[in-house]
Formats: sequence, structure tokens, C-alpha cells
Amino acid sequence: MWRLDRLGRNLQELIRLVGDLEARGIKFRSLKESVDTSGPAGKLVFHLIGALAEFERELVRERTLAGLEAARARGRNGDRPQALDPKQRKAALAMMKNRDMSIAEISRHFGVSRSTLYNMQSKSGQRVE
Repeated sequence: MWRLDRLGRNLQELIRLVGDLEARGIKFRSLKESVDTSGPAGKLVFHLIGALAEFERELVRERTLAGLEAARARGRNGDRPQALDPKQRKAALAMMKNRDMSIAEISRHFGVSRSTLYNMQSKSGQRVE
């Protein structure tokens, strides 16, 4: 295996997988960490590195969640910016309803894709005909 953290998501899963391998007569060896479970010292190092990898993943998860919470507190929601402002959306929906212009012409006029217009129309509750 290249690295221990590629084998499982947490220490219990790593231990279970390596135990299953050993039950079938297969010895585990990590190339990156130089861990070989064929001996007792290798098994100890395996458990220590697995525990540290799980700890690191949990720290990253906590930092990510804290960052998302801080962004929400600043008014960020993680969505992509809207292609059209509310006034443009209203005008585009009116043009689509009026049918004086084709969808391709409306999309060129506003500089958006046809799928953007169709998505906007479906989210607005207007019937797509």
C-alpha cells in the first residue's frame, strides 16, 4: 500500500482490514511509512501511525467546519454568484414568457447560456413550454 491513510478512513477500519489480510496469510506493508506488520514492532508502528492519521483527518475536518461557519457569519453561503441580477432575471423571464425572441437570442442578449435561462425559469415557478 502506498500510504496508510489510503487504506481506510479511521483507525478501526485500518485495524479490521489489516486483520482480515493477516487472517488470509497476507502481510501488510506501507511503502510511504515503511511499516511492515509481519512483526510486533511493525504492528505497533502501524497502530500509532493509523491513530495519528485519524487525528489529522479530524483536525482538518474541524478546521473546515470552523471556516465554513465563519464564512456564513460573514454572509457567505457557498453558492456561485448569480449570472444575472434581479432586474435582469425579471426582464429575461418576461422575454421568455413573451416569446418575441428565441431562447438563443435572449441568452446572447444577456450573455448567459440557454441552460442558465431554463434553470432560472424552472426555479421561478414559470411553466417551461
